[in-house]
Amino acid sequence: MGFFPLFVDITDKNCVVVGGGNTAARKIRKLLLFNARVTVIAPFICNEIAETEGITINKRRFIDEDTESAFLVVGATNDRSVNLRISQICRGKNIPVNIVDDPSLCSFYFPAVVRKAPVTVAVSTDGEAPLLARFLREKIENLIDDNIIETAEKISECRKKLPDIFPDETVRKKILETLLQRCLTGKPPKNTDDFLQEMRDIYDNTDRNTEKPPCNCTDGNGNWRTEK
Repeated sequence: MGFFPLFVDITDKNCVVVGGGNTAARKIRKLLLFNARVTVIAPFICNEIAETEGITINKRRFIDEDTESAFLVVGATNDRSVNLRISQICRGKNIPVNIVDDPSLCSFYFPAVVRKAPVTVAVSTDGEAPLLARFLREKIENLIDDNIIETAEKISECRKKLPDIFPDETVRKKILETLLQRCLTGKPPKNTDDFLQEMRDIYDNTDRNTEKPPCNCTDGNGNWRTEK
């Protein structure tokens, strides 16, 4: 049985981390990467956490009420009885919970994450082989270069403008495929407005000269393809 991969917006959501050591610090870094509002609860706080800006620190032991209003909870203590209690409370309240190094107590896992905005790639081994997930993350990270980031940004910009120009969803999809192909083959348009005008001109010309609806997609050389 695998875990369903789901990208969730945690911006300004209260994410509670119970534990103040290095493992907790790693989880906090991941949460802050996505603009979470982090609350840390532990009697001992390591220097890295103490020096982290923008988080709330409560230097005391965990109590059941700490889960109130929590969007998710991370148990990163070295006390299994405390971790078990955290898991039980959260499961009873349907609060997503991750207990570090104990998959049996988790309702979600932290994947190995590659984040190069706006691209995010997450790799999971269902909590069974985190070292392998980390290895795969490093491989993927090397594939996401500046060209990939620029491609994602151009596609995003284009998608926002397409519905006002091309009402047909099939046409929009094929235009985005054309844009993707050009970017990945080293021939990106200088700006999306020029690219969309080019597609508009090609579409109008093809539509006037065909008896049936065109496919409305260009090949890698910019030549317009039509259905046969």
